Amino acid sequence: MRERAQPSAKPPRSPAGREPTASFIVCTRNRAEALEACIRSIEATCRLHASITSELIVVDNGSTDGTAERLARIAATSSMTIIALNEPRRGLAAARNAGMERSRGRILIFIDDDCEVDVHYLRDLERHYAAGEGCVIRGGRVELGNALDLPFTIKRSPQQARFSPDIHPGGFILGCNMTMHREVALRVGRFDERFGAGSVLQSAEDTDYIVRAFQLGIPIEYVPDMSVLHYHGRNTREAIERLHRNYSLGNGGLCLKHLFRAPWLLRHFYWTFRSAWRESWGGSRFDPEVSLSHWPIVSMNLLGAAEFARLAMTGRPRRPDVDQIKQATRSLR
Repeated sequence: MRERAQPSAKPPRSPAGREPTASFIVCTRNRAEALEACIRSIEATCRLHASITSELIVVDNGSTDGTAERLARIAATSSMTIIALNEPRRGLAAARNAGMERSRGRILIFIDDDCEVDVHYLRDLERHYAAGEGCVIRGGRVELGNALDLPFTIKRSPQQARFSPDIHPGGFILGCNMTMHREVALRVGRFDERFGAGSVLQSAEDTDYIVRAFQLGIPIEYVPDMSVLHYHGRNTREAIERLHRNYSLGNGGLCLKHLFRAPWLLRHFYWTFRSAWRESWGGSRFDPEVSLSHWPIVSMNLLGAAEFARLAMTGRPRRPDVDQIKQATRSLR
């Protein structure tokens, strides 16, 4: 059940030549308990909607907490096909690339290891892909799994929507609940491994993917079903601030990467800077509910752009000192 990911390998076909309709791709690192709950929820929706043939690809990105052993036990007794990969290159983007290359399904479903899918997830997905466009990246609803966690990294809008450049792409759909046809993935290509958790830029591998797809004319759609529960475990302001800075770091690199092909991203930086300036004079904060400021966004955007420039010119990453930036921006909150 366990194999090393080979980036150049072609996905094998089943003996009968039949490929599954859907491939769930879950990337994990040191979250064995959460991973098991995630897998059980996927198994439940697959049992309830057995007419949709599915497989599960789990990519272990260097876990040291017994994930491999627990996953082997789950796979041995599971009613669905579970393929375990070991991707030693650190980073969520590298793990997602490994899972995408090993998958066989016509529809790829990216779910985070700290999420649980709704029991009717596959029913909703089948309805959208049967009635709507196939050439689309589609994300679903993300709710808090634990009411004690702070309301961050969720998407609760009850309205179906299409992305436009007037909206910042970050968070329009979330990478913890993102789907697409295999043909879309082939057009857009691999995730940029300079972005994402575990990389130098810490985040935005999913946002970069959305921007690249939009540049190719591929619609980005949010639907208020296809729901998952996100057990992100962040219940302190300190944890949310740290994640907030990481997101801003990645978005700064994203802005520089797409400076000429998606210059509309600069508008969002300008609006953030304007809001930060107004905040200094009594204006509203970025997120009043969690009391997050605009100023760390500006600072980390600039740092992320500088780090991306260094990567582009030298290819030698230098992990930015986020704690130093935290101290520098503390007086601006």
